[in-house]
Amino acid sequence: MSIDANARQFLRATRSGVLSTLSAKFDGCPFGSVAPFVLDQNGAPIILISALAEHTKNIIANPKVSLIVLASMDDLQDNARLTLMGAAQQITEDDTLLRARYLRYFPSAAGYFEMHDFSFYRIHIQQARYIGGFGKIAWINAEAFASPANQLAQQEAAILTHMNSDHASSLLAYCLHFHQVQASHAEMLGIDTDGFDVQADAHQLRFSFKQPVIDAQSARAELVAMSKSYPQI
Repeated sequence: MSIDANARQFLRATRSGVLSTLSAKFDGCPFGSVAPFVLDQNGAPIILISALAEHTKNIIANPKVSLIVLASMDDLQDNARLTLMGAAQQITEDDTLLRARYLRYFPSAAGYFEMHDFSFYRIHIQQARYIGGFGKIAWINAEAFASPANQLAQQEAAILTHMNSDHASSLLAYCLHFHQVQASHAEMLGIDTDGFDVQADAHQLRFSFKQPVIDAQSARAELVAMSKSYPQI
């Protein structure tokens, strides 16, 4: 797998990072804050932030940001990390599908939508720096993180309903075979061109496709191929 592909899969499997903005209050000094995020179906990070937050005020003054994504806090020097640089832009349209996607990954954020000062911001990636380990360091162009044109934003909810209602046993088997996690309950949270995510008891697990998918039909083909790759299903 190329280093670009490694960086893309690394980003897909991660849900939180440190967002750095340029301080409007202290003469452009970098200001860092923890930021959970999800990716939209085009591969761009989406953050939910309050108008009262310091980083939101900074973005309004200067939209340039960086987002450092970490695999683990256990050993920061040895573990992979990814720094995304770009511009943050508020999403002004009423995107109910994006809201539903965000809440599947972060259900505790439901109350934020009752507060009128919370909004989604999309980070438009312009450049990235990936460190995947010794000898695996590279600058990566934004195109490496962009998803191919697809219909998954409109079809995702139906795919999840079908998998969670009709193929719950397959999800449990995926968890066991691909991650060695024997779960009592598994629920598909999201699907994208590169793979899908499952909540398996207390674990969020990432599964990668061998071939990119662009719609429900190609997603079904990849899921069936996974089911046929081992004898448990």
